[in-house]
Amino acid sequence: MLRNFLRGRGAALLAALLLPAAAPAQTYPEKPIQLVVPFPPGGVADLIARPVAEKIAQSLGQPVIVENRGGATGTIGAAYVANARPDGYTLLFGTTNEIAMSPTLYKSLPYDPTKAFAPVMPVAEFPNVLVVGPTVRARSFDEFVALARTKPKSLAFASSGEGSTNHLTAELFKAQAKVDILHIPYKGGGPALVDVTGGHVDAMFATLPSAVALIESGKVRALAVTGARRSSALPDVPTARESGLPDLVVTTWNGVLAPAGTPAAIVDRLHQALAEAVKDTAIKEKLASFGADPMTASPQEFAATIRADFARWSSVIKDAGIKAN
Repeated sequence: MLRNFLRGRGAALLAALLLPAAAPAQTYPEKPIQLVVPFPPGGVADLIARPVAEKIAQSLGQPVIVENRGGATGTIGAAYVANARPDGYTLLFGTTNEIAMSPTLYKSLPYDPTKAFAPVMPVAEFPNVLVVGPTVRARSFDEFVALARTKPKSLAFASSGEGSTNHLTAELFKAQAKVDILHIPYKGGGPALVDVTGGHVDAMFATLPSAVALIESGKVRALAVTGARRSSALPDVPTARESGLPDLVVTTWNGVLAPAGTPAAIVDRLHQALAEAVKDTAIKEKLASFGADPMTASPQEFAATIRADFARWSSVIKDAGIKAN
């Protein structure tokens, strides 16, 4: 009898201890959610995050407020979320940049990309596209490679900053095509593209969503995309793989992450809301207008992608000797 009594009291005590942790997950969310975009307003991540935030707010029954915290190639906003309370009310709309690329560049970052976050789900993926300005004679990818080989260091490519996806894609291109072209870093992709369209810089491996309108208007020429297949937004533009560089396959993902330690039940609730959003016709059409594809994965699959991307880009950064200023 005593043993049964103690066993029952023990079970009750355990349940009482677990109840405070379980209850918030069961009632989540009870207040507005902050979705941090670690880049300025108007950028690709911001343009994708806002319609997604609006859609998941409908599913969750609470406002999802997008807050831009740009700087240091996305690492300022990422650090803010990494250090936030893991209760599901502060989330990161992360990208390949600050999760898989920048951590190798910035030695003093206050977060480890593979440990500081609870990945929820990627929502979009898109390639980069090699664009050239009006003064560049090359009309194809092959001609651009030939021109770069004929005149080493005579061509220059722009990027949105040291260690950005634009920069690292160009470093891969240089290594695989065996060419030597100069790097001109800018403080953002917008200013970089402006100088390419103006003929001040020859080329850029721009993110496809940022360049589609400029390509369609004829202000820049697209020579190749870096996806595994051609983009539906630019069906006539070949891939770099088709053009002779089979290993130049680079895509950038955007997705939602929570601080590490966020209860699994909350991560699952957010995942369900995001999965519903990505299936929505309006969201699909919005992504397509940017040249982006919807992307889904389980939290575990997303975590595996982050680990693989971090390992890949760490190697590229170290091999190229790139250091953040």
